[in-house]
Formats: sequence, C-alpha cells, structure tokens
Amino acid sequence: MSEKQACGCCCCPQKEEIQETVPAGGEQAVFRVQGLDCADCAAKVENIIKQMEGVLYARLSFASATLTVRHSTDPAKIIRAVKQAGYSAVPADVQPEEKQSWLKDRKTVGTITSGVFLAAGFLLGMAGYEATSNALYAAAMITGGWNVALSGLYSLKKRTMDTNFLMLIAAIGAGAIGEWSEGAAVVFLFSLGNALQAYTMDKTRRSIRSLMEKAPNEALVMRDGIEKIFNVNEISIGDIILVKPGEKIAMDGEVVSGFSAVNQASITGESVPAEKQAGDTVYAGTLNTTGALTIKVSRPAADSTISRIMSMVEEAQAQKAPMQSLVDRFAAWYTPAVVVSAVLLTAVPVLVFGQSFDEWFYKALVLLVISCPCALVISTPVSIVSAIGNASRRGVLIKGGVFLEQMSRIRAIAFDKTGTLTSGKPVITDVHADRVSEKELLTLAASVEKFSEHPLAHSIANSVERSELLPTENFEAIPGKGAKALVEGRTVYVGNKRLFGESAFAMDELEKQGKTVVYVGTDEGILGYIALADVLRDGSHEAVKALKENGVECVAMLTGDNRRAAGMIASKLEIDECFSELLPEDKTAALKPLADKYGRVAMVGDGVNDAPALALADIGIAMGAAGTDAALETADIALMSDDIGKLPYLMKLSRKTVAIIKQNITFSVAVKALFIAGTFAGITNLWLAVFADTGASILVTLNGMRLIKEIK
Repeated sequence: MSEKQACGCCCCPQKEEIQETVPAGGEQAVFRVQGLDCADCAAKVENIIKQMEGVLYARLSFASATLTVRHSTDPAKIIRAVKQAGYSAVPADVQPEEKQSWLKDRKTVGTITSGVFLAAGFLLGMAGYEATSNALYAAAMITGGWNVALSGLYSLKKRTMDTNFLMLIAAIGAGAIGEWSEGAAVVFLFSLGNALQAYTMDKTRRSIRSLMEKAPNEALVMRDGIEKIFNVNEISIGDIILVKPGEKIAMDGEVVSGFSAVNQASITGESVPAEKQAGDTVYAGTLNTTGALTIKVSRPAADSTISRIMSMVEEAQAQKAPMQSLVDRFAAWYTPAVVVSAVLLTAVPVLVFGQSFDEWFYKALVLLVISCPCALVISTPVSIVSAIGNASRRGVLIKGGVFLEQMSRIRAIAFDKTGTLTSGKPVITDVHADRVSEKELLTLAASVEKFSEHPLAHSIANSVERSELLPTENFEAIPGKGAKALVEGRTVYVGNKRLFGESAFAMDELEKQGKTVVYVGTDEGILGYIALADVLRDGSHEAVKALKENGVECVAMLTGDNRRAAGMIASKLEIDECFSELLPEDKTAALKPLADKYGRVAMVGDGVNDAPALALADIGIAMGAAGTDAALETADIALMSDDIGKLPYLMKLSRKTVAIIKQNITFSVAVKALFIAGTFAGITNLWLAVFADTGASILVTLNGMRLIKEIK
C-alpha cells in the first residue's frame, strides 16, 4: 500500500507533508496578511517571522493569506515585521473592509504614478528632450519600485533572496548602463504585475470564503420566559433559541418544537431543503424556510459544524500537495543559483574572452528578470485553493492538497455496505417465534437493541412502541456478533449466527432473497428470528457506474452480512469484488489484496465503525459527516451529506486539478526556457522579459481559478 498504509505514525514521509508539529508553550495568534502577490513572497515573510526572537512557530499560507504564529512576544512586533517586509497584517478576528478604495493602497498608487511618469518620459524622449525624459524614467523607477526596493533589501538583510531582490538588481543595473527607459519599464511592469496578481489572488480568496455563508452573529433567545437577542458568543449550551421562517439558524442544536424545511446547502451542498421536526439536528448557517423552530443549543458558536468546516477548509488550503512541495524545494535553491549564473554570464565573457561589458551585463540583467520563479511557484497553490473551495461548496470536505492529488491516482474503491451503498434503514420482513409469541419476541429484541447504534438494531427497536419496552440492565455490545442485556432478570441475546454458534439454524431461503437474519435467544436456547432487508440508496447504481466510467478499475463492497445477502446487493450494483461476513477488524485485511492488485485504494464508510479501514486506505472517505464528529475529524475526505453520487464528481475534480497543475508547470518552464534562449540569442530585452514573467504568473493564476467553477 501507500506510505500512509505502511506507517501510522507522524514520522512517515507522507505525514510530513500534511502534518507539522506545533511546539507547546507561548500564545497562538492568527493574522490576515494583506498584499501577498506571490507564494515566494509568502515564504520569505514566513522565514522572517520564524527568525524573530520569541517566535516558537510560524506558518504563512499563501493560499488563504493566513499567518499562524505561536509566540511569547508582543503581537505588535509581528505586525511591524510583516509591514517592514512590504505587507500588512491584522488580527484574523478583525473584520476587513468590504471594499477598500484603491487610493488607500500605496502600492496601487505607486504603480499608477510610475505608469504616468513612464508614459511622460516616453513622449518627451520621442520629442527629443532626452535629459528630461531620463529624469522622468528615474521618477518612474522610484515611485513604482519603492516598495519593491524596501522588500528586496529587507529580505537580503534577513539572508534570503526573493523576486523583489532580483528586480531591484535589474533596475539598478539598467540605470547604471544608461538604459533608463528599459529600467523604468521593468519596474512599472513588475509593479503592475504584482498588483494584478494580488488582485486575482484576493478575488480567489474572497470567492473561497463566500462559498459557505457564515452563521448570523445574533440569535433570539428564550431565557426565564423572556425573549431577548444575544450575541452568539453569549449563548450557552442548553439555551433555547427561536428561529422564524426566512431566518438563518445561528447555532448548532436540536429541534425542540416546530416543523420546517431547512436549506442545508452551506453544510451539505444539497440545495433541496431537509424537513426538520422535534428531535432532529440543525446546523448554524443553514436557512429556515417555511416554519418557526424552537431549538436547544448543543454547541458553542466557536465549535459549530460550519465553524469547524471553515477552519478545516483554510487548514486544507494551507497544506502543501506533493507537487507544490517539490516546486518549493526547487525554488529554495533556484533563486541563488540564478544570481550566481548572472554574475558568471557577465564575468566569463568579459574577463576570459574580452567581450563588451555592457552587452553581457545587459544579458545578465535579462536573465535575472526572466528567471524569476513566480509563475512556477504559484502554479500549484492557486489550483489547490480553487479546487478545495469548489468541493466545499458542493458539500465535499477535502483535508488537504495531498489527498486531492492522490484521489486522481485511485484505481480501486471499497465501500462499506450498510448506510453507504444501502439506505441503512432496513425494514422487518419476517418474524418467526418458538415458545413465545411474535409480539413478545419483538419486544425482547427491541428492549435490548434500543441501546445499540447498528442500523439493524434501530429498525428492531423502532418496531415496538416505547411504552412497551421492558426494563433492561447491563447492556453489552458484542462486536461483529450482536449484543446482550439483562431483561426482567434473564439474559437475552440478539445477534447473528456467529453469536449463537451451532444452535443457530440455517435460513438459506431468506438469505437467498438478500435478507439478514437476526436471532433472539436466552441461555436456554434460541426463541426465534427476525429477518430484515436493507434497500439500496438512491443513486447507488448510477454512482458505481459513473466511477467505473471515470477510470476506477475495481469497486468492492465490504460487509458483515452473510454471503448470500451480500451477493444479492453486489449483483444489483454490478460490484466487482464482494467481501462478506466480515468483523470490523476483517475489513482492513480485505483492503490488502485490493492494494496488491490495483495499487492505490480508497475506502468509503461511516467514519465510526469503519475507522480502522478508513485509516489504512490511501484515501479514507466518510459518509454523512455533517452529523458525525468522528467522521469530520478523522477522514481524509468527508462527504457532508449521504450522497455517494458526489464521488464521481470528486474523481473529475481531482484529475482536472492535477491536469491544470501540470499545464501551469509546463507553461511556466516553457516560457522560462524560451526567453532564456532568446537572451543568449540577443533577441530578448528587459521590458519584454518582465512582461513575459508577469504575464506567465497572471495566466497560471487565471488557469488555476477555473477550478472555482462547476465541474461537469
């Protein structure tokens, strides 16, 4: 299997890519960094913060523009360090302005001013006023390159080199050899490119944040018989909130009274409203449409399902996919290598072969500009951010780029049967009793099964009125077999034939019909049996078919049901491999032959009973995670609704993401190679080089942003 399967510890190679140890101690602060225009710049700022005294840990996600710091210093010093690097930082809990005027952005103002000076210098140069023209070119370089120079010099002070430093050298070098017009063009185009790139990335981040509507900040609370509006942070578990038709639900909770249809698209991605009544769970951020609801709060606002989802989405966007990690490692030594190459490109021809200094120094400057790794570094994160955001909108929570990328290489998918391929709500079809009446048999079984979480147990427990259930003590679940409890002084057993051993009589005919037989008995013997049948989940057959059409070579089913019942379901769904009569621990063993034959394997289950198998598979996918804490926290990918029809979409999204990343990397490298060749051939100048570098960065960003749109 994969590295994930080979080792469960955090030291395995794959885990290093997706799990970073955060040291204990100090305080944790989260900031929003504004003005980030490239991943290389984000890495520089992160390194600067890491080197600060009192900083124990720092990570800056370029994707979400979020800086997380664990520190024992003044947060104001961190904000000041970010500002000195050429950017701005504000605490994450400070709401940004909805729309900030461009007049308040010094970088934008500097870029526009630089453009005006450049245009004026060009016109005066055409008119023959060369001295005035050069002065205007110099003004264009100063106004457009001021922030670039500060950032470049600050990075050099911190012993790092970034694209700002390369551009600073190029601009100064152009002025040194009298190429004022090209130096000004380089500064203006680079500044303009940064502004456009920052704008497109900010647009991407805003799009991602808007994919899930936030819950309201206030709610109407009933306390001591009085209705009053409270901020959600003042509302406690157990409080009663009142939600009118057309209002958003502010807190996770359980419906106490009322009936309504609730649009849960912000959580599950399903646009069809779900009917809610007393006893049903509702989530913060969802929209109450038709009726009034009285809700008992079950979670604090900070721990609501939508809050955790949004946190996980941002965390996932910050995680690096393998392709991105490879590119980042390459970029770490690439920039210093470019500087050395530029020096050699000037020194060798001039000192060894006696060539013109101005000619080869100019070529070295062009090499510096065209070799900037911006487009290459940004090619992966913008695609990952867009794809994860797209999936979140559809109710698919992907825990990181590594899982999104791996999903494209999955060749076999194993499904748990009950509750995944089937509805998980089996119905009783047959009841047979010996020595007791059928009514008494059902009552005994229901009195035991009322404590169980198994879907079969729910069906049996719900077959008897609550008022008819018998007093029960000492309930004990017997994994893979059933359960037992003390009912009116005698031990009653409810389970499959493994629980009763040789005393269980064969039910071949019922099993041939795809039914599951549950035996009921005491220490004296079996009292009878109850047969149940599960029905296929709507869309299961279509989902299995679509997965195969999208390159999945094997669809397998894992179940604890008997072979005949499992075979009946497998036949209806055209399942390739069926593993039946499995104990929970047997499901992990069933994955090994699939991995040996097909390579990478995904496991789809409910995230609780299937936890070992989900952990062992290359990709663990949990169903219905909106209502299951364990699934939401432990799965690699979580389907927030119970819709396996989203799996084919997930495969398409994964493969399209990988394809776009490859397109971006190939395009970035091709542009670099073409213009580097042009540099040596003498047909590439400075302004054309920076135009190509900036254009490539913007194009790969826009290409990655295509993943925000719907995947068909």
